[in-house]
Amino acid sequence: MNKKIITYNVNGIRAAINKGFIDWIKNVNPDVICLQEIKANPEQFDTGLFENLGYQHYWYPAEKKGYSGVALLSKDEPDNVVYGCGIKKYDSEGRVIQADFGDTSIMSVYMPSGSSGDERQAFKMKWLTDFNKYIKKLRKDREKLIVSGDYNICHKAIDIHNPVSNKKSSGFLPEEREWMDKFTKGGFIDSFRYFNEDPHNYTWWSYRANARAKNLGWRIDYHMATENLKDELKRSVILPEARHSDHCPVLVEVNF
Repeated sequence: MNKKIITYNVNGIRAAINKGFIDWIKNVNPDVICLQEIKANPEQFDTGLFENLGYQHYWYPAEKKGYSGVALLSKDEPDNVVYGCGIKKYDSEGRVIQADFGDTSIMSVYMPSGSSGDERQAFKMKWLTDFNKYIKKLRKDREKLIVSGDYNICHKAIDIHNPVSNKKSSGFLPEEREWMDKFTKGGFIDSFRYFNEDPHNYTWWSYRANARAKNLGWRIDYHMATENLKDELKRSVILPEARHSDHCPVLVEVNF
């Protein structure tokens, strides 16, 4: 059967709910929803809203209130849910949650941003190294993986509205793009690009300078699927009409 999987950095789950997020989910009706930057603990909002739509829900907030955090919602109950990656400095920020369905695992991942300064950029680069090691180890046991989420990196020039002026911006630095090269060459398919090579497809826009209306964006949200799932990928689309966040959702449909 085909499963529709959504990844969405909601930039605050409570704010998204106040902007009509629940009705949007009801209309799109995905099978799995990977959320990032939930910025709340589950007791701070009504999780019953998701139960009413038929979802099992799993939350992994950051220790710091109102910051970061990931979640995973599913119509089918997973065989197993893994919270975190076992590295304290990342797990305290609520950056990874994984659900296993048969021989396939889906991860919701919120990779760090380095835009606030050198310290966080260094943290981001260390995360990228450590996360790659984690994934390589995980793939020995879980060979079929879909790593969905906000990567906070534009991979190629086509993925950003102005590659020249942003070449020294965090999120489009040469070393970050090189990491994406290695990650994809290490056995992952960028599912959106697998189906669509057109420019001007973005998933995040600054709140400044009317950037979204002008479509001056960045494509930093991905469904990365292991190559052994290539024949199971059916379609992937960006859904820019959803406006609950400064990001928009990305959908991938996979035959399970």
